[in-house]
Amino acid sequence: MVGTVQRVAARMPGRNHPRGGSDVEVLVMEKTVESAIVAASPAECFATVTDFARYPEWAGDVKSVEVLETDSSGRAARVAFRAAAFGRSASYTLVYSYPTSDGLTLAWVQESADLTSKLDGSYEFRPLDDGRTEVVYTLEVELLVPIPGFVKRRAESKIVHSALKDLKDRVETHSANGVGPR
Repeated sequence: MVGTVQRVAARMPGRNHPRGGSDVEVLVMEKTVESAIVAASPAECFATVTDFARYPEWAGDVKSVEVLETDSSGRAARVAFRAAAFGRSASYTLVYSYPTSDGLTLAWVQESADLTSKLDGSYEFRPLDDGRTEVVYTLEVELLVPIPGFVKRRAESKIVHSALKDLKDRVETHSANGVGPR
């Protein structure tokens, strides 16, 4: 089951009130975080999200993927995507990092794009005692064209929710550890 969306916010202290006078604290929405429990091991989840060439097979909006560069370990470091977004085709390139050596985290930042100025995020794979994995997906999106905050948040939530659902379906369908369906 895919978990509920959690909004993570940061407080920006010490801003002057627009009408003068005392400081106010402004709450700024930073990113969307959602989790899902997947009936597979963290290694299987990690293997699926790092097999970029297969994204068009299971990631609903992804139309094509090209690994542009790999790191010294042979893992994808720069990846170009074409995906359906906001009723049109969008292109973007992400730079990937692997912050932990245990294969439990994958992070990315946007290098370039035609619709977004920021598309940064991460997957964290948390092993559970019963052999399943809690997958935590964090995403921060900024569009090149300003849109109302509620529209941006709705789009961000849809991206995260769909990505987790697609990942869960793919991994559980192809799970080899006997925890999930085959």
